[in-house]
This record gives sequence, structure tokens and C-alpha cells, in this order.
Amino acid sequence: MEIERKYLIRKLPDQLQLDSYSLRIIEQGYLNTKPVIRIRKDNDKYELTYKSAGLMTREEYNLPLTKESYDHLLPKIDGRLIRKKRYMIPTTNNLTIELDIFEGDLAPLILAEVEFPDEHSANTFHAPAWFGEDVTFSGEYHNNNLSRRR
Repeated sequence: MEIERKYLIRKLPDQLQLDSYSLRIIEQGYLNTKPVIRIRKDNDKYELTYKSAGLMTREEYNLPLTKESYDHLLPKIDGRLIRKKRYMIPTTNNLTIELDIFEGDLAPLILAEVEFPDEHSANTFHAPAWFGEDVTFSGEYHNNNLSRRR
């Protein structure tokens, strides 16, 4: 089960030193969008993911892929290949902000996601002041929709 809130970031705070946080280089594409079937390269890790329908709460299953399997599936994706840098920013209550800075034709889009252990935690979360609009309940900013957006 994946429980997450998603926020649009208009401007990063000046004091946020991104180079002091763990960085993941991600590229991902979608073999299907209903249901969501995604392939992802996350640094040197490859996986196939199934996600159910939903906005804040969704079922999610990840299966490991080899590089060869990933490379074989890559030409089969629908829409664009999404490329982004993900910074892992620890916060209070053992939560982590996953700050995604999109590259290519999705730039300068920046989104922040926070995953939660339960829906109560997600519903009572107070976002930092630098977070912008809460787009959790707008499917527009789900990556599978971004892969098809013009």
C-alpha cells in the first residue's frame, strides 16, 4: 500500500542545500496507464511496478528487473520517458520528502512527495511553508499522466 501526499513546488527555499541530501537519478516509462504498469531505472536498480487506481492511497507492487529486461521493455513504453533527479530530504516523525526535479521537456516542474505509514498521518500532515499547492487529489501530477502530457 502506498499512501502519499504530493505538492507542487514553485520555488525552492534559498537555504535548502540540495547537495547535502541523498540523490537518486530516475528514469521511468509506462507500459500501461490503466492500470499503471511502469518500468523504472533508479540509479543502478531496475524494477517493474504495478499501481492500482487511486489518488492518495493506492496498491503498489514492485518487482525487480535486470538491466537487460529494462532495456528490452524501454522501446515499448507509451508516451515520454520521464527523467528526474530525486532528493531524499529527511523530516520530523521519520518522514522523508522526495523532491523531484524534472528534466527534459517537463522542466522546470518540481514536485515534492511525502509517503506515510497510514492515512491518519497523511490527513494530519502539515506541509512545510515552502511547499506549494497540494496536488494529491489531482491526477494531473501523477507521473503516468505526466508521461502523456503535451
